[in-house]
Amino acid sequence: MKQILDLRVLAAEQLNERYVLLRLTADKQMPDMEPGQFAELRVDHAPNTFLRRPISIHFFYPQSNELWLLVAAVGEGTRHLCTLKAGDTLNAVLPLGRGFTLPAGACRRYLLVGGGVGVAPLLFLGARIREMGGEPTFLLGARKASDLLQLECFRQYGRVFVTTEDGSEGEKGFVTNHSLLRQERFDMISVCGPGPMMHAVAQYAKQSGTECEVSLENMMACGLGACLCCVEKTVDGNLCVCKEGPVFNIKKLLWQD
Repeated sequence: MKQILDLRVLAAEQLNERYVLLRLTADKQMPDMEPGQFAELRVDHAPNTFLRRPISIHFFYPQSNELWLLVAAVGEGTRHLCTLKAGDTLNAVLPLGRGFTLPAGACRRYLLVGGGVGVAPLLFLGARIREMGGEPTFLLGARKASDLLQLECFRQYGRVFVTTEDGSEGEKGFVTNHSLLRQERFDMISVCGPGPMMHAVAQYAKQSGTECEVSLENMMACGLGACLCCVEKTVDGNLCVCKEGPVFNIKKLLWQD
């Protein structure tokens, strides 16, 4: 059940020049959350920022009532969010959207593919898959080594493979060029990241006959399906990504091959 909450910043960790990890808590117990869901954050004290900003849930610890959000400073709103410090208050609507499919039956071997800030929902997803008896493997891509985030955190839950465009860490190239895709097969591929990367991984999944879900990053304003700015064409008609997604099976999407 979604709630509007004032969250308190426990810590704001600068991971590199662009990314900040916000660790948050609340005075009341936060609602249950699923990997792939997101929060709509109000940007206070920013006169030119009128709309909330959608940020993927990076991790949630219900026992300690602690939420992690990974924020990339890409515009005025997110740059302002990246200036938050311990003790500040952040108003959020959460959790929103439909998350990733979790292990069931024989579906156990998951490949989690992420690039850029798209790695954000995959840490929580990998933890839940591991908790439910599945086997997560992470394939993470970045432009250069310094853009790879929290690799040690990901390694707590599964194997981690990386690519960098400049070859500074892991294999050189894009995630779809990694040798892992030629050497192993998986029951499910879960993807989040830049559009071209998701399209390329979806094409690989179709060719290999592997089930695949992608977390779309369409522009979202309300997060509730009211403003219609995040509409995506699907086999079921035009659907709001913020409400019917952001996670979709690629079989539902009318992407051009």
